[in-house]
Amino acid sequence: MVSLAEVGAHPTRHPDGRWQVRFGVYLPGLTFPKSYRVKVRVIHERDQFTRGIEPGDFDLWWRGGPLDLWDTTVDLDSGAGHFGEPGRYLYRYQLLRGDRVVTLWFSDPFGREAGTGNLSAFLADTAPAFAWTDGAFKPPEVDHMVVYELHVGEFNGSFGGVVDQLDYLQGLGVNVLELMPVTNVKEEVEWGYTPIGFFAPDDRYGGPDGFKHLVNAAHAKDIAVIVDAVYAHAHPEYPYNLVYGAAGESNPMMGSFEGEFFGQPGMDYRKSFTRDYFLAVNRHWLEEYHVDGFRYDYVPGMYDGPTGEGYARLVHETYRLSQRIDRFQGPNGRSLIIQCAEHLPDARGILAQTYSNTCWQNGLMDRAVSAAWGGSLTELSYQLDPHLIGYPTEYRNPATGETLPVAPFQYIESHDHSRFVSRIAPGSGRVLDLLGEPFGDRDRSFRLQPYIIALYSGKGVPMLWHGQEFGENWSVPDWGIGRNLLGRPLHWEYFYDAQGKALVRLHRIMGGLRRQLRCLNARGFFYYFDDESHRRQGVIAFHRQAEAAGGASQEDVLVLLNFWDREAEVWAPFPRAGRWEEQIDKFDAPRPSVEAARADEWRPVRVPPNYGCLYLLA
Repeated sequence: MVSLAEVGAHPTRHPDGRWQVRFGVYLPGLTFPKSYRVKVRVIHERDQFTRGIEPGDFDLWWRGGPLDLWDTTVDLDSGAGHFGEPGRYLYRYQLLRGDRVVTLWFSDPFGREAGTGNLSAFLADTAPAFAWTDGAFKPPEVDHMVVYELHVGEFNGSFGGVVDQLDYLQGLGVNVLELMPVTNVKEEVEWGYTPIGFFAPDDRYGGPDGFKHLVNAAHAKDIAVIVDAVYAHAHPEYPYNLVYGAAGESNPMMGSFEGEFFGQPGMDYRKSFTRDYFLAVNRHWLEEYHVDGFRYDYVPGMYDGPTGEGYARLVHETYRLSQRIDRFQGPNGRSLIIQCAEHLPDARGILAQTYSNTCWQNGLMDRAVSAAWGGSLTELSYQLDPHLIGYPTEYRNPATGETLPVAPFQYIESHDHSRFVSRIAPGSGRVLDLLGEPFGDRDRSFRLQPYIIALYSGKGVPMLWHGQEFGENWSVPDWGIGRNLLGRPLHWEYFYDAQGKALVRLHRIMGGLRRQLRCLNARGFFYYFDDESHRRQGVIAFHRQAEAAGGASQEDVLVLLNFWDREAEVWAPFPRAGRWEEQIDKFDAPRPSVEAARADEWRPVRVPPNYGCLYLLA
């Protein structure tokens, strides 16, 4: 089994002030009896580019064992430059066979910090351990989540930049941050889907301390944090790919489990080292960084069935780990950990058959784009009730009977696609980005409004992609390196113009309603599918209900959405007798309430163009 106490860099300080660091790395099959040798090269970060100062070279000793541990302890005695002084050190390994260099240098596959490019790092200083203050925090239940996906660099530059915007995100109703990959990568501008390491938060974003500060600050505002887990593939210079390819030895981790991902080396979960390694990665992020779960990227590259050795086993074992952590303690021993699968070929099946409690699926986004171009509103409506189209509401372990609630993520934008406004209102082509892609026409961003209301008021887990709330309008090509190697920083200036202000206002109102109304977090949903007169005017209507429970009375809302460019007057059945008050424009431009004398009484309602109404029983 992988033991993180054995591997990585572990600095300690002697009572006399001198520093010592123990290095360890697993290299299964690369042994001293085969004439292999391993060196570690260490330099103080302040000397990295100083002429005449070379790294110190130190031999590691082969300890054997099932994973072929190599380790050594280095005294950081005073030497050239700043060597021996407190501060940050960079290191890398070298593999030799006899006197022949096999791999000139490779980073530490267990490195807890990273330097520039693919160097590993450790810190020799006396700073106190990070002081966590999140002991009372618990992640939200699935039905109560509102997720905001963001790329740290494009969103606001660093982990600290995200902290600065937590109040803003909270105002959108957000209570879960989904961070695109935050581990170290080789390229300066990268989405993070070609990882070169799995244990180290990227130094360019603020490193380990910066990431801990972000998670702690988010928890203080009742916002959970999940990280993109890219466990199916890696960068060609990922250490285990680099080393075993050069040595010509059997790779203990990588292979052709489900093939390669666009030419990137793939992980083989039939190998025990692979399984142990990524379970250790998950344990590290749960315990060291207090993350609340994972969004697993490209699950088809890890999945070999509901009882297989790959994805299903990893999420099950991670679930069991989480049950021993206080913040995940839910009802009846159930864990509140968030495990989200990107398994687009069978999103329904992955929820029904694994310990994933959420998943990505493109259904709502695809139906929304289709509807915007004149497609079926009925299909869009069905997507707002995932259970109606075959999504399970719970996972049940067939052996133990253990259950957990499940629901898919619902979104109209994600990082994998051009912005929604760019897809339904493409620009004229006069303004292009660096790849020659047109920006979306934000003068037509008003067309987004009914889809925003649908996103927050439908069933499932609403997810926003950063910047959609003020009409971000980048386009993304369908293929090529321009998808993920071009920086697309948010146009925060859009927040202040007329289009952006209107969209942000609507997101804030709907986020507040999602947080306040039990019925929008419940599973009661009825779509008025049989009234053709609605669809002839571009309108759909549905009813959300929360039953009386725990001293709270029954709660109902009636939602009407108009996707066309003209006002519609429709008749709608109000589910219960009483006075119904419109909530979206309640404070800015209140509309007349509707009085229903009896349950399911049909009353006329005017629905503004490209907008919607949400009536709550007073």
